[in-house]
Amino acid sequence: MSKQLPQNPTSYWQDSVQFPAFPSINEDIEVDVAIIGGGITGVTSAYLLTQEGLKVALVEADRLMTGTTGNTTAKLTVQHGLFYDELISHFGEEKAKLYYQANKEAMEFAKSLIEKHQIECDLKIEDAYVFTENDETASQLKKEMKAYEKLGIPGKLVEETALPFKVKQALIMPEQAQFHPLKYLRVLVEVLKQAGCLIYEQTVASKVEMGEAPKVLLKDGHTITCKYVLSCSHFPFHDEGFYFARMYAERSYVVGALVEDDFPGGMYINAEKPTRSIRYTPYQNEKLIIISGDHHKTGQGESTDKHYQNLQTYAENTFKVKEFVYRWSAQDYSTLDKVPFIGYLTDSNRNILVATGFRKWGMTHSHVAALLFRDLILDKENPYETLYVPSRFVTDPSVKRVIQTNVDVAKHLVKGKLKKPTKKVDDLKNEEGAIVQVDGKRCGAYKDKNGKLFLVDSTCTHMGCEVKWNSGEKTWDCPCHGSRFAINGDVVEGPAERPLKQVQEGDL
Repeated sequence: MSKQLPQNPTSYWQDSVQFPAFPSINEDIEVDVAIIGGGITGVTSAYLLTQEGLKVALVEADRLMTGTTGNTTAKLTVQHGLFYDELISHFGEEKAKLYYQANKEAMEFAKSLIEKHQIECDLKIEDAYVFTENDETASQLKKEMKAYEKLGIPGKLVEETALPFKVKQALIMPEQAQFHPLKYLRVLVEVLKQAGCLIYEQTVASKVEMGEAPKVLLKDGHTITCKYVLSCSHFPFHDEGFYFARMYAERSYVVGALVEDDFPGGMYINAEKPTRSIRYTPYQNEKLIIISGDHHKTGQGESTDKHYQNLQTYAENTFKVKEFVYRWSAQDYSTLDKVPFIGYLTDSNRNILVATGFRKWGMTHSHVAALLFRDLILDKENPYETLYVPSRFVTDPSVKRVIQTNVDVAKHLVKGKLKKPTKKVDDLKNEEGAIVQVDGKRCGAYKDKNGKLFLVDSTCTHMGCEVKWNSGEKTWDCPCHGSRFAINGDVVEGPAERPLKQVQEGDL
């Protein structure tokens, strides 16, 4: 008999840790470094820079850890799926080795902070596995193993794992790690407070005004004058480098289940599609099995509820599920060549630094970014600067993917404008959303559990694409560049800066 998923999406990490509240900015301030984004990249960067004696302001538009960091699967690993063979073919062995070294050093750095500050964050050293259940993909694992050998990466091919089903083959990267990211970051935030770092929540940065010293302009009218701005806000809040055209947004889904049999440990991800990732975390004297995957481009594809159902079915077919206690989702950006952008926003602008495009592997890349930011600001050499430089443009595969990505954008732009709504406001049930036609105009409509109607203009304020209803999270999502909006039109995720216009039926 199928167990029910929780009605509302809630991340286990966020549900199990409470962060202190911080004020919003109520005056103009001046600091050495303004960090925009209160997730793991922003907090780790703030930690390193305050340790160097710099005056830092950490600014979050919502609450700390409510973005991607609070919705991760929290694997602290250098095994990023089947990637190193592809990395060698596009970047060469030297840069592929730098990618491995950067992430390995980042993982060890995170572990060193945990030891230094005696952080109880469920850190567990685990082997990481990429596995496959079919012969065709097994050949890809063999190629990946050869890439490991070329780059000096420890690894081993096996034909058995501790998973409760047979695999054709699995590639092990030993001694990786998993942890509770918010237990870890809660301690670092406390260290920041004691070190005098200024921390602000509910403070929205809109753009940077350049001059003798950069000024971060806040939506409430206040400013932060500084020497350096770090954009750690998932998507760059100040986009001079056309990042929206050089990345794409994907959503992925997570279910957390309690099961009858003991989980043996290990972190697993399959090599085929749809993606299935499996790990556990301690939970009330039991093990919470975290199963994630089913990713798709934001605002595209089938009903988002279906993705949760797919993971539910997979969990029930794999384990003896007693109860589903959590479900949540995350949004991640990928660059076209799959290597993150970390460094100066543009070649000509060395006062603004950016970290974005982590491709779902943010637990290590957040630390790569923080360490690289520190070195750039202190004018120290860093061996990974050229690998991650945001201004790079690798001919293969970037040209092809730029064309593919922007053709896809154009297709959804036109498709959204031509598709006629089939529903009217009166057709909507409570807690249902849809694109409707009101007095001949397309609108996004949602009725809450009490029947209250929320009506918004359905045109994304970023570049004019038509948003799509996300039933799983109850948001309006843009299929072109990944912007997301709440039921009242407020911006949930960029690159859009302005909310969807609220509409009253009488206004049309």
